[in-house]
Amino acid sequence: MDETYDVIVLGTGLKECILSGLLSVDGLKVLHMDRNDYYGGESTSLNLVQLWKHFKGNDKPPEQLGTSREYNVDMIPKACKFNLFVTNFFMMANGSLVRILIHTGVTKYLNFKAVDGSYVYKKKKIYKVPATDVEALKSPLMGLFEKRRARKFFIYVQDYDENDPKSHEKLDLNKVTAKELISKYGLEDDTIDFIGHALALHNEDSYLALPALNFVKRMKLYADSLARFQGGSPYIYPLYGLGELPQAFARLSAVYGGTYMLNKPECKVEFDGDGKVIGVTSEGETAKCNKVVCDPSYLPDKVKKVGKVARAVCVMSHPIPDTNDSHSAQVILPQKQLGRKSDMYVFCCSYAHNVAPKGKYIAFVSAEAETDNPEQELKPGVDLLGSVDEIFYDTYDRYVPTNDHQADNCFISASYDSTTHFETTVIDVMEMYTKITGKVLDLSVDLSAASAAEE
Repeated sequence: MDETYDVIVLGTGLKECILSGLLSVDGLKVLHMDRNDYYGGESTSLNLVQLWKHFKGNDKPPEQLGTSREYNVDMIPKACKFNLFVTNFFMMANGSLVRILIHTGVTKYLNFKAVDGSYVYKKKKIYKVPATDVEALKSPLMGLFEKRRARKFFIYVQDYDENDPKSHEKLDLNKVTAKELISKYGLEDDTIDFIGHALALHNEDSYLALPALNFVKRMKLYADSLARFQGGSPYIYPLYGLGELPQAFARLSAVYGGTYMLNKPECKVEFDGDGKVIGVTSEGETAKCNKVVCDPSYLPDKVKKVGKVARAVCVMSHPIPDTNDSHSAQVILPQKQLGRKSDMYVFCCSYAHNVAPKGKYIAFVSAEAETDNPEQELKPGVDLLGSVDEIFYDTYDRYVPTNDHQADNCFISASYDSTTHFETTVIDVMEMYTKITGKVLDLSVDLSAASAAEE
């Protein structure tokens, strides 16, 4: 360890592994350390016995669930042979994570399959999310006149081109708020609910007071992703789940000269008299560095708690009811439909993505905790699942960094939120990358380099 590195990365969670790979590709000398003796940190995978021990405190799961080795439970606090990302993550087909995978070449280590369905919750029922003007006219979510209004709005969004003033209809979306744009089309509150939360993927309503450009871009990303594979949703998911992602980026880092050290206990970040990082000490040895990248657990005095996520992990023998027998699907429950401050998410994957034994499904329900009773709080989402073979409840705290990275050269990732897509995760990664390198990550790539597997 008696060497000097440009960057030392602490923890092998997904965000840390992505950054390790990106920085190594950039030619930086990277040392990647983890206190555990395995890759993945909280993104590691558990078999059924380990899962049972984690949640139930014993190693004797029911025999009817199958053999332990058929389960591969990914424990990233987002997540699912059972590959359970305990919360959960789908990937937008044209989204930022796919672009990073292509940019770095990590796609050669992974295979993807389109997700079957994307749904939204309204008045205790599930409906397919319409994303185009044609789907809007067919959707039972809206009455006849509302369909016509929604169709006009969808056409505006589809035709909008930031570089073509003719498509703007004299609206400056850098100044006009999302609420003002929507009001131009006279859409009803329930319609605004599914557009803002199930299409634009906002998890609460503060976006309405912000400039509309980002809102429109989010809707276009959803529609473009949906059109890419002509499936029932805009999402894709890796075969065998997300557990391979951290290792794929770790492999990338190693290819470009990154050094990995696992099972390094008590990784202590060292600072000079001015409070600037100078290295990391473990087992009496110190590796010197200019910068440290880590998750909140490595520098607990430089983060603050900002919330808590409640989650339920369910093993089932059937798909989610009313999702057209989808082997994989997402259901978003907008906040207003539940009288909450933020949305609730339901996510399901199955043996179709090689994440569970034949005939088994894994469902997740997650939400930003607003009470201290996760079972009661998550009940609206759990009730949508029908009968379950087993259910596990859990909560985890969310932290954000409070340090001045320019003063101490420490770059700390934020905890994962309750959303079921990767866009918020990648935003954090990209912002950290820019802070570390001073560069903006160029994600203008050929999206055809990542393809979804055939049925």
